Amino acid sequence: MMKAVIAQDKQPVIVELPIPQPQEGELLVRVATTALNRADLLQVAGNYPPPSGSPDTLGLEFAGTVEAIGAGVTRFAVGDRVMALVGGGGYATYALVHEAHAMPIPDNLTLIEAGAVVEAYLTAYSNMVELGELQQGETVLIHAGASGVGLAACQIARAIGATTLVTASASKHAVCLEHGASLCMDYRTEDFVERVLSHSPDGVQLVVDMVGAPYWNKNVSVLQEWGRIVFIGLQGGATTEVNFGQIMAKRLTVRGSTLRNRTHERKAGLIARFSAWGLPRLASGELKPNVWKVMPMSAVAEAHDLMRNNQNTGKIILLVDE
Repeated sequence: MMKAVIAQDKQPVIVELPIPQPQEGELLVRVATTALNRADLLQVAGNYPPPSGSPDTLGLEFAGTVEAIGAGVTRFAVGDRVMALVGGGGYATYALVHEAHAMPIPDNLTLIEAGAVVEAYLTAYSNMVELGELQQGETVLIHAGASGVGLAACQIARAIGATTLVTASASKHAVCLEHGASLCMDYRTEDFVERVLSHSPDGVQLVVDMVGAPYWNKNVSVLQEWGRIVFIGLQGGATTEVNFGQIMAKRLTVRGSTLRNRTHERKAGLIARFSAWGLPRLASGELKPNVWKVMPMSAVAEAHDLMRNNQNTGKIILLVDE
């Protein structure tokens, strides 16, 4: 049997479950660390069930050591250190993952650091680079810049050679600047439209937004003609009134995406592309995972409260193998 965390009565609860067995193409990983994501909070609240075929156990990512392999596995062997993306199951002593959804952990990263990589960097890379098409010399506005995804996006934008502007609470500006932001704006006390246009009078080419409805009109105001906006979260709400004439007049591209419900093939393709681009940069230190706090899995409810109250700057890591 193994320890695992499930949603029960709208709380994360530790239970004992049978250890799963790897099927064809799968790895059984002894999990060392996992990381919190907003999707975990939504699942606990009953608003984000796991995709079909995924376990009810919480957790979209993990880092650990391969314990056993299924038939046909060619990329990994028992004893390899891996970090992986899953539809569920990361908050557990053992987890299954298809080998195409796992990445080798660079030698310079600890298992704690590796636990902070997968969801944040894949989300940032997919939405800012692939969907948002950010290019060298462009300017991007990133909302919730001090989140795990936001800090990963700041680092990736810096690696590309783009200028990064972020919104975040004032107490979190220093860490955003450390990770590559050029301008930080306090969303609680400042008008980001005024600050953005003061910094970049022509506006920005790309907005990466995790807030949603409340920022729609302001986002449109700061975008240049032919600008792009990618929605990756709806923390402020999903519904607002939209003036489509503004989209047409500025020739804007509006996109939205989630990572968890993508097909096996789409996830595998993204992981392969990020591995080629990002793993060398993680190995060199150009990209560096941001770990805000490390907590035992037994404190999972407290960890969820910290994220729910927006206390974290970067990733909250759970020590599964305590």
